[in-house]
Amino acid sequence: MWPAIDGVQTAIPADRKIDGVAEVTFQSVLAPLKGREQTKLAYADEINVFRRTLLYAGPPNSSRWYDVAGPGQTVGARALIYLRRRDGVGAGAFRKFVNEQLAPALAETGVLKELRTQTFLPWIEKLWDTPDVAHDNPHDQHFHASVSLGFTDTAARDAFFTGNAIEDLSNRLAPQVSAIHAYDVNATLTYVKNGDILPRYQE
Repeated sequence: MWPAIDGVQTAIPADRKIDGVAEVTFQSVLAPLKGREQTKLAYADEINVFRRTLLYAGPPNSSRWYDVAGPGQTVGARALIYLRRRDGVGAGAFRKFVNEQLAPALAETGVLKELRTQTFLPWIEKLWDTPDVAHDNPHDQHFHASVSLGFTDTAARDAFFTGNAIEDLSNRLAPQVSAIHAYDVNATLTYVKNGDILPRYQE
């Protein structure tokens, strides 16, 4: 989906392709302790659904939303992009790049109706070591950030990835990353909204 860049992996290897993402946001750093019963249920059920699961965690305030949509504008298509930090680029410098350079550059394209960045803590298998499910994640396969992009529709999304803005973004990213894995998002399902469990998921 992301155009080829010399020295950057943009083609997603078939055996590392992500088929879905479940995202949980906690109200506080102590909130996970209150959800231990739900966690036990998830541990037992994963084998029925997944072959491999990987958990990337972020510290408080590591996820940022940007106000890019005009009044009444809605999102009709999304893309999710995972970034792998290049060797030699420090974690702090990379977070600063994502938040202070990449996000503004994306916002300035003028085509986005939704923009969100996330930066991750170092991956640790023991944070989510469910039984009977693979968690293999070699060091050179780790991701360090993600970017969620929202567009008016699929045509706008396709135009973004084939337009002129993508070349400037690629030039900014190339010194910082060794991989850019971009996915088109087929559906986004919300199960909890404003802290309340919904009777049925919302799309």
